[in-house]
Amino acid sequence: MNEFLINIIGTAAAICMICGYVPQAYHTIKTRQTDAIAMPTFIMLGLGSVFFVVQGAMLSNWPLFVTNMITTIASIIIVIIKINNDRHK
Repeated sequence: MNEFLINIIGTAAAICMICGYVPQAYHTIKTRQTDAIAMPTFIMLGLGSVFFVVQGAMLSNWPLFVTNMITTIASIIIVIIKINNDRHK
């Protein structure tokens, strides 16, 4: 497949992933509202991001690594706030 097209698809995926996670993390940090967040979903998404971080490092694919490092951090923030909120209920 054309390398340019592969890079366009990878860039689009990175933008979508970051635009999906970062606003949720920002909203969660700002409002501390986590009632609508499904913990198993965010744990699985976070684990998926961690595995992509490892894969990106192993392949020296830095866009894959950086994108998923950002989504991993966002997932960790959301899960920590969710655990904290659930503990105080």
